[in-house]
Amino acid sequence: MIKFFLMVNKQGQTRLSRYYEHVEINKRTVLEAEVIKNCLSRSKDECSFVEYKDFKLVYRQYAALFIVVGIDQTENEMAVYELIHNFVEVLDKYFSRVSELDVSFSVSEIHLLSLFGVCSSSYCLHSTDCHSSQCRCSPVLHLESCSIWTECT
Repeated sequence: MIKFFLMVNKQGQTRLSRYYEHVEINKRTVLEAEVIKNCLSRSKDECSFVEYKDFKLVYRQYAALFIVVGIDQTENEMAVYELIHNFVEVLDKYFSRVSELDVSFSVSEIHLLSLFGVCSSSYCLHSTDCHSSQCRCSPVLHLESCSIWTECT
Protein backbone atom coordinates (compact mmCIF):
# COMPACT_ATOMS: atom_id res chain seq x y z
CA MET A 1 0.00 0.00 0.00
CA ILE A 2 1.22 3.50 -0.80
CA LYS A 3 1.76 5.58 2.33
CA PHE A 4 2.79 8.90 0.81
CA PHE A 5 3.80 10.63 -2.43
CA LEU A 6 6.33 13.49 -2.56
CA MET A 7 7.64 15.73 -5.31
CA VAL A 8 10.87 17.44 -4.27
CA ASN A 9 13.38 19.67 -6.03
CA LYS A 10 17.18 19.23 -5.94
CA GLN A 11 17.47 21.69 -3.05
CA GLY A 12 15.25 19.46 -0.92
CA GLN A 13 12.17 21.68 -0.98
CA THR A 14 8.89 19.78 -1.06
CA ARG A 15 6.80 20.91 -4.01
CA LEU A 16 3.91 18.48 -3.52
CA SER A 17 3.04 16.02 -0.80
CA ARG A 18 0.14 13.64 -0.56
CA TYR A 19 -0.42 11.27 2.36
CA TYR A 20 -2.65 8.21 2.20
CA GLU A 21 -2.46 7.53 5.94
CA HIS A 22 -2.95 10.02 8.74
CA VAL A 23 0.34 11.57 9.82
CA GLU A 24 0.44 14.56 12.17
CA ILE A 25 1.72 17.79 10.63
CA ASN A 26 4.80 18.06 12.86
CA LYS A 27 5.71 14.44 12.09
CA ARG A 28 5.26 15.07 8.36
CA THR A 29 7.95 17.72 8.29
CA VAL A 30 10.42 15.47 10.13
CA LEU A 31 9.52 12.51 7.90
CA GLU A 32 9.88 14.57 4.72
CA ALA A 33 13.24 15.98 5.82
CA GLU A 34 14.63 12.52 6.58
CA VAL A 35 13.22 10.95 3.42
CA ILE A 36 14.52 13.77 1.23
CA LYS A 37 17.95 13.61 2.84
CA ASN A 38 18.01 9.84 2.31
CA CYS A 39 17.10 10.00 -1.38
CA LEU A 40 19.01 13.10 -2.46
CA SER A 41 22.25 11.90 -0.88
CA ARG A 42 22.34 8.78 -3.04
CA SER A 43 24.33 8.68 -6.27
CA LYS A 44 22.80 7.90 -9.66
CA ASP A 45 24.56 4.53 -9.64
CA GLU A 46 22.70 3.34 -6.55
CA CYS A 47 19.38 1.53 -6.53
CA SER A 48 16.17 3.59 -6.49
CA PHE A 49 14.69 1.46 -3.70
CA VAL A 50 15.60 2.33 -0.11
CA GLU A 51 14.67 0.56 3.12
CA TYR A 52 13.60 3.23 5.59
CA LYS A 53 12.21 2.50 9.08
CA ASP A 54 9.11 0.30 8.66
CA PHE A 55 8.58 1.02 4.95
CA LYS A 56 10.38 1.30 1.62
CA LEU A 57 11.10 4.36 -0.48
CA VAL A 58 10.88 4.22 -4.25
CA TYR A 59 12.17 7.29 -6.05
CA ARG A 60 13.02 8.58 -9.50
CA GLN A 61 14.70 11.75 -10.65
CA TYR A 62 13.42 13.75 -13.60
CA ALA A 63 15.62 16.78 -14.33
CA ALA A 64 15.38 18.96 -11.20
CA LEU A 65 12.52 17.00 -9.61
CA PHE A 66 12.60 13.90 -7.47
CA ILE A 67 9.45 11.87 -7.00
CA VAL A 68 9.48 9.77 -3.85
CA VAL A 69 6.82 7.23 -2.91
CA GLY A 70 6.69 5.57 0.49
CA ILE A 71 5.24 2.06 0.44
CA ASP A 72 4.77 -0.77 2.91
CA GLN A 73 6.87 -3.94 2.85
CA THR A 74 4.33 -5.95 0.82
CA GLU A 75 4.10 -3.56 -2.16
CA ASN A 76 5.90 -4.35 -5.42
CA GLU A 77 8.74 -1.83 -5.89
CA MET A 78 8.92 -2.23 -9.67
CA ALA A 79 5.19 -1.58 -10.03
CA VAL A 80 5.54 1.64 -8.03
CA TYR A 81 8.64 2.58 -10.03
CA GLU A 82 6.57 2.22 -13.22
CA LEU A 83 3.68 4.12 -11.62
CA ILE A 84 6.00 7.06 -11.03
CA HIS A 85 7.06 6.99 -14.68
CA ASN A 86 3.43 6.84 -15.85
CA PHE A 87 2.57 9.81 -13.65
CA VAL A 88 5.43 11.85 -15.12
CA GLU A 89 4.32 10.94 -18.65
CA VAL A 90 0.82 12.21 -17.83
CA LEU A 91 2.26 15.44 -16.42
CA ASP A 92 4.45 15.84 -19.50
CA LYS A 93 1.46 15.52 -21.82
CA TYR A 94 -0.72 17.83 -19.76
CA PHE A 95 1.86 20.61 -19.30
CA SER A 96 3.82 20.08 -22.54
CA ARG A 97 7.16 19.34 -20.86
CA VAL A 98 6.48 19.63 -17.15
CA SER A 99 8.82 21.74 -15.04
CA GLU A 100 9.22 22.59 -11.37
CA LEU A 101 7.28 25.82 -11.98
CA ASP A 102 4.33 23.84 -13.34
CA VAL A 103 4.31 21.76 -10.17
CA SER A 104 4.63 24.82 -7.91
CA PHE A 105 1.93 26.91 -9.56
CA SER A 106 -0.53 24.21 -10.64
CA VAL A 107 -1.00 22.17 -7.48
CA SER A 108 -4.74 21.67 -8.01
CA GLU A 109 -4.19 20.30 -11.53
CA ILE A 110 -1.43 18.00 -10.26
CA HIS A 111 -3.76 16.64 -7.57
CA LEU A 112 -6.46 16.07 -10.19
CA LEU A 113 -4.02 14.32 -12.49
CA SER A 114 -2.77 12.18 -9.63
CA LEU A 115 -6.34 11.03 -9.00
CA PHE A 116 -7.37 10.33 -12.59
CA GLY A 117 -4.34 10.54 -14.85
CA VAL A 118 -2.18 7.76 -13.49
CA CYS A 119 -5.08 5.36 -13.15
CA SER A 120 -6.23 5.91 -16.70
CA SER A 121 -2.69 5.81 -18.04
CA SER A 122 -1.99 2.54 -16.28
CA TYR A 123 -5.22 1.03 -17.50
CA CYS A 124 -4.58 2.01 -21.09
CA LEU A 125 -1.03 0.71 -21.00
CA HIS A 126 -2.34 -2.72 -20.06
CA SER A 127 -5.42 -2.63 -22.26
CA THR A 128 -5.22 -4.52 -25.54
CA ASP A 129 -8.47 -3.20 -27.00
CA CYS A 130 -7.84 0.54 -26.71
CA HIS A 131 -7.92 1.64 -30.34
CA SER A 132 -10.20 4.66 -30.26
CA SER A 133 -8.81 7.49 -32.37
CA GLN A 134 -10.29 10.06 -29.96
CA CYS A 135 -8.89 8.44 -26.80
CA ARG A 136 -5.45 7.33 -28.00
CA CYS A 137 -4.84 6.29 -24.38
CA SER A 138 -4.42 9.90 -23.35
CA PRO A 139 -5.96 10.74 -19.99
CA VAL A 140 -5.28 14.39 -20.77
CA LEU A 141 -8.08 14.44 -23.33
CA HIS A 142 -10.53 13.22 -20.72
CA LEU A 143 -9.44 15.84 -18.18
CA GLU A 144 -9.47 18.75 -20.61
CA SER A 145 -12.99 17.92 -21.74
CA CYS A 146 -14.05 17.84 -18.06
CA SER A 147 -15.54 14.38 -18.40
CA ILE A 148 -15.00 11.68 -15.84
CA TRP A 149 -12.58 9.09 -17.11
CA THR A 150 -14.24 6.03 -18.56
CA GLU A 151 -12.90 2.86 -20.03
CA CYS A 152 -11.11 3.31 -23.36
CA THR A 153 -12.92 1.51 -26.18
